[in-house]
Amino acid sequence: MSGTTRSSAGLDTRRRQILYRSWHRGMREMDLIMGRFADAEIGELSDEDLDEFERLIEVTDRDLLGWITGEIETPSNYDTPLFKRLKAFHTHTSPIHS
Repeated sequence: MSGTTRSSAGLDTRRRQILYRSWHRGMREMDLIMGRFADAEIGELSDEDLDEFERLIEVTDRDLLGWITGEIETPSNYDTPLFKRLKAFHTHTSPIHS
């Protein structure tokens, strides 16, 4: 079970692939972070945003999780408006699975 709450129906091929890849990263924590963001935002992302999101998908789970949690400084070439949206999407005081 992937955890996705969004159907891929109505999405173009690229968005369906990104949605799938967001939920199948390898590290469950990153599945939840990337997948939930994709569930909420995939339909509204511009082509530039999709390019950037695909680039983030290629980053290793360990590095990306470190950037999101602030344990590792985010390299300037990845500290983009989309990355900031991703990070802000998961900024809250309750557990990620709530």
